[in-house]
Amino acid sequence: MKKITFLLFMVVQLSFGNDMFWAKTGHRVIGEVAENYLNRKTKRAINSLLDGQSLALVANFADEIKADRSFSKFGPWHYVNFPADKKYGDVTPSKYGDLVAGIAHCTSVIKDKKSSRADKVFYLKLLIHLVGDLHQPMHAGKSEDKGGNDIQVQWFNKGSNLHRVWDSGIINSFGMSYTELANTMPKLSKKQCREIQKGTIVDWIQESKLLANEIYSFTPSGAKLKYKYTYKYTSVVRSQLQKGGIRLAQVLNDIFK
Repeated sequence: MKKITFLLFMVVQLSFGNDMFWAKTGHRVIGEVAENYLNRKTKRAINSLLDGQSLALVANFADEIKADRSFSKFGPWHYVNFPADKKYGDVTPSKYGDLVAGIAHCTSVIKDKKSSRADKVFYLKLLIHLVGDLHQPMHAGKSEDKGGNDIQVQWFNKGSNLHRVWDSGIINSFGMSYTELANTMPKLSKKQCREIQKGTIVDWIQESKLLANEIYSFTPSGAKLKYKYTYKYTSVVRSQLQKGGIRLAQVLNDIFK
């Protein structure tokens, strides 16, 4: 029985390991970038809660707990769906929650002085991941195609889907580690950073929604995506990762001020 279980594990790893690795890379980049924009007070508070672990190290916690069904209620917090021609708030939000509700709940628990240390740690790890998800445009995609998961495409002659291309495909094409990606981001002035940090969570969701709409129009089902696609969207992906890190730092600085 143990041998069969091991073989099944290896099959899963061979089938999905690469994808999972590179999907994790994006979140780690955002965590690594955020570290550079935390103020001293926030760094001390986070260091205490995470026992010295970096934001990059815990950035994928919210995906890792999906393996435990007892955490399934947090699944809807990873995305937000509403029609392409609408704004968030124009339609009734999901009763199961969404990215906006998830980030708000995490923030409230962390800020609540009555919250246990264990709860603050748990929701801090969730928050770090959710702010990253906010900046993956397909997490603000259409509900009818599950944020692009049902849109089948060819990625360099291999079957894939639109969501996976944005989760891992383009990042994978960089051929860089998360630290290399984070350390080679464009240098921004304080004024540029302040511009990125302007607005609310809902404003940032709307920004991702507009980008998702553009991606949908440029990427029809069955599209054969190769170098032209990476050429068009490489700078966009890097920008989203950098924005995610800068804004994550802003959210955390506001919590621990």
